[in-house]
Amino acid sequence: MLADDTGAVLGVTRSAGNRRWIWRDPRLAEADNRLALALAQQANIPELLARILSARGVAPHDASSFLNPRLRDAMPDPSCLQDMDRAAERLAQAVRNREHVGLFGDYDVDGACGTALVCDTLRELGCTVSTHIPDRLTEGYGPNTAALENLLSQGATLLVCIDCGTAAIDILNGLTDRADIIVLDHHKPDGAALPKGIVVNPNRLDCASGLNNICATAVAFLTMVATIRLLRRTNWFDDGQAIPDLLQRLDLTALATICDVMPLTGLNRALVMQGLRVMSRGERLGLATLSSVAGVKEEASAMACGFALGPRINAGGRIAQADLGLKLLLSEDVVEARALAEQLDRVNRQRQTVESTILDSAMEQAQQQLDAGHAVIFLHGENWHPGVVGIVAGRLKERYNRPALVAALTDGVIKGSARSVPGLDLGTAIIAARQNGLLLTGGGHAMAAGFSLAAERAEEFHAALNAQLSTALALPKQDALKLDGIMTLAGASIAVADQLARLEPFGPGNEEPVLAISNVRCVKSERIGKDGNTLRVILQGEDGNTRLRGLVFRAGDKPFAPLLEDRSMPLLHIAGTLRAETWQERKNLSFFISDATAA
Repeated sequence: MLADDTGAVLGVTRSAGNRRWIWRDPRLAEADNRLALALAQQANIPELLARILSARGVAPHDASSFLNPRLRDAMPDPSCLQDMDRAAERLAQAVRNREHVGLFGDYDVDGACGTALVCDTLRELGCTVSTHIPDRLTEGYGPNTAALENLLSQGATLLVCIDCGTAAIDILNGLTDRADIIVLDHHKPDGAALPKGIVVNPNRLDCASGLNNICATAVAFLTMVATIRLLRRTNWFDDGQAIPDLLQRLDLTALATICDVMPLTGLNRALVMQGLRVMSRGERLGLATLSSVAGVKEEASAMACGFALGPRINAGGRIAQADLGLKLLLSEDVVEARALAEQLDRVNRQRQTVESTILDSAMEQAQQQLDAGHAVIFLHGENWHPGVVGIVAGRLKERYNRPALVAALTDGVIKGSARSVPGLDLGTAIIAARQNGLLLTGGGHAMAAGFSLAAERAEEFHAALNAQLSTALALPKQDALKLDGIMTLAGASIAVADQLARLEPFGPGNEEPVLAISNVRCVKSERIGKDGNTLRVILQGEDGNTRLRGLVFRAGDKPFAPLLEDRSMPLLHIAGTLRAETWQERKNLSFFISDATAA
């Protein structure tokens, strides 16, 4: 239920950490939101859910398809992607001729998932397939001549680059006389120039598909759809060859879409919803085993993918053997899958230790740069592990609400990763710096990018970023907390949590609803977990009877945590997410606290 004192809560616009609370959409504040009321009646859903959907631009006649998206409704014709038909024809030719195909994939989750999807499908269609995932430290990002030469030496007559290759013009062009080349990618190109061969990339300048926000694994999925469609049209399956079930491979597309932080709207929402259903069946041995090792007990979810499965698959490419994740995704042997999953779990713990050794120093240096008036955070360290700098950049971005670049310095070269905030296109800035000769390499998306440069050009590069992204100076030091509703403690229930869960999967473009609960007291608090950095509290309403469990993760970083631990139990307004989680066949209600302020 919505509280009556919405104005009172939003009247206190700043929390203990000086963070503003605002409505995610101004329409949420309207007492007489007729569109939301019409949506509630037409879709037969509660008013709170209808208000949230309405504020997210969902019309009454679209509510059903949003809450229950069907892939058949969202699925585009793969031919809308530039050069897709050429790619499908060349892959169909490889299938007809039982060719040997060499796959070169990126070392992150998207690269591993896309490579596994294409490998799985082509092998089922009768091709011989060899794969290569590059080592981050010794090979770097993207195709390299030695690795591609090795694939050719194994007999490959067709090379397919997945989640990379768009920028590797010189390397790929040097091999076109020895093999055909297909690139399945989604990274922004460095202008209109592309490698010779066939490039399917929704972000190439001449692609009018409108699918700019899909990941490389989704591009690979659509490519396999187009290839199988062409084989069917040419009657290739008439001799009894089994048709691969691509829907069963949507678990890979879902995992990659979530972990590559793609917007969970439109086609992506449908792909992820269907993919999570596939994942929940546990039919892919590698993912089922990794879920078990990671302690994932609930059904497959975007949260489990983003916080449990994805980091472990990524860990191999960050600080260990780059192809561990791919091997796990393709494994059909129980013993092998268990060994790989346990190895990735160990490597992920090592990654966390390496990350923590860098993070404290990075936080301190970042604050110094902001105090000095820099618009963009740019840090590098001689002993920093290049496999974790992207994670550290993400933590800095979250903490300071500024674009952040973090890198390792080795042999006079600074090489690292960058993360941005909504509204500031970091990928374009990185590409511009590369075109202006400041960088040795560079490219990426609006929100994430990679780069390398000579150490002596560090100050010049930082100055260029400050100039190009100067609007970051106007950003608050912490992004405003965007609210989707306000309720009383008595209104928090498992039923309400279940209603909100109907909006899943949550992610960019469809964030988990943040609710404020007014006038509560924290009557009990305790630090839990191995590191004592999780705060568990009991919240009590003004009536003295209604209670609710609350949790704060990484409490040591939260400036509002002392309010919750104050033994005088002041009256508070709190904000966060309401979830009903099942444990040992019982549903438990918890409020995951994002912020708190004195009432």
